[in-house]
Amino acid sequence: GAAHGTVVWARTQTAGRGRRGRNWDSPAGNLYASFLLRPGIPVDRATQAGFVAAVALAETVAQAVPAERAVRGKWPNDILVDGAKVSGILLESSLDAAGKMDWLIVGCGLNCTSHPAESRWPATDLETAGAPAKPVADVLQRLVASMDRWLAVWQRDGFGPIRTAWLDRAYGLGEPVRLIQGDTELEGRFTGLDDDGALLLDRGEGDPLPVRSGEVTMARR
Repeated sequence: GAAHGTVVWARTQTAGRGRRGRNWDSPAGNLYASFLLRPGIPVDRATQAGFVAAVALAETVAQAVPAERAVRGKWPNDILVDGAKVSGILLESSLDAAGKMDWLIVGCGLNCTSHPAESRWPATDLETAGAPAKPVADVLQRLVASMDRWLAVWQRDGFGPIRTAWLDRAYGLGEPVRLIQGDTELEGRFTGLDDDGALLLDRGEGDPLPVRSGEVTMARR
């Protein structure tokens, strides 16, 4: 019953989850926040909220780290600093009787003062990336302001401006990439996003293939 825009913040988590049910290490000093949204949208637009959060997180990270650091969004929902993962996003939702979104929770984890020593993808944190030490509450305040601004853009102007802002920081755009989907691997050139946020993969066989799930890494050289 909580209102649209409610933010839940945890100083630590005992059972933090990432994508595909993976464990998300949640020690004190990092940011763990969930945004409750009630956007009243069809289910096929729900994934757009992940890109809204990614744009807001990337903006928050870019404001914190030195300007020479490369802040990028890795499809579909990670934020990288100089190629190392600093943040991830997890979406969960429920539909109403009419098939529209009843609620949508956007969970955000941001490494502020520590990061896993071993992970599937190299990791970092804001302080390691050169950000001045700040209370987690200050980082959350910046993220809330950025989320509020980009949510308003999304609700007013649709996905187009969000898509453009995300692509401005896209990791691997225009380059050969490898997409892992369970036991399946696809390779091609990452050419952009479609109107729903699917990754467009040019495999040299006609129109680019829209890919709606998977993990991105750089193609083998």
